[in-house]
Amino acid sequence: MASAPDIFDYRRRRALRGRSAGAPSLFLEWMADDLGERLSAVSREFRDILLLGPVARFREKLALPAEAAIRYAALSEAEAHDGAVLCTEDALPFEPASFDLIISAGTLDSVNDLPGALIQVRRSLKPDGLFLGTMFGAGSLPALKRCMIAADGDRTAAHIHPQIDVRSAGDLLSRAGFAMPVADGDRLTLRYGDPLRLINDLREAGTGNALAGPRAFIGKAGLARLFEAWAGMAEADGKLSERLELISLSGWAPSPDQAKPARRGSASVSLADALRSGGQKADQGG
Repeated sequence: MASAPDIFDYRRRRALRGRSAGAPSLFLEWMADDLGERLSAVSREFRDILLLGPVARFREKLALPAEAAIRYAALSEAEAHDGAVLCTEDALPFEPASFDLIISAGTLDSVNDLPGALIQVRRSLKPDGLFLGTMFGAGSLPALKRCMIAADGDRTAAHIHPQIDVRSAGDLLSRAGFAMPVADGDRLTLRYGDPLRLINDLREAGTGNALAGPRAFIGKAGLARLFEAWAGMAEADGKLSERLELISLSGWAPSPDQAKPARRGSASVSLADALRSGGQKADQGG
């Protein structure tokens, strides 16, 4: 059976990541802050840690233990510093059970084999090791997508790659074999008066067009249509609200020592009784 064609061109992806290396990134900083908050809520000591992709640039926001052994997996040559290993998420070169914590931010939405990448992350974790990730999700950039369609005119081309939704992300974590998988959604809304400012912020996060196939250029006439469409959708102050849908992922590598779900039918209180009791309390409180 022939393999499915690649969605992304990894040479373009490496080039995009390389051009963004070291640049300030509003989106990646927000993700790193979120990851740091989630990590601070985990009462565990992590000694062997892998930072996957550009999240390594924001290591200080993660508040990692000073005594931890930290390794880096870079997605481009420009990011491969401090002994980083150059690789992609769906081809991790590490031995099984190498880390007790793996963190990724802002890149898993542009992986050709996302199920395979999550499986490899889980295999690279030690038993009871933790994976934390953040990625762009379905529904991101609706305003820019509409404006790019207008900019293309009669020859519409793909400029922004598709993404998965929260439910699908949770299903993939389960299929990859994670214990206690969780996928949560959040929304980042920003206002721009200039579409090129938004495009620049995306490039600084390394999230430009890495789709396989012929490159799509809009040209001068297309750029004029882009600004015209943006202005037509803008609010009274000349700015347009744009949103990014963000998916937070977490899961644990299975371990015999982990807490197990209760046996089906072993509950001492029925769901109906619990809901009835909760409703009574809510009425009393109102």
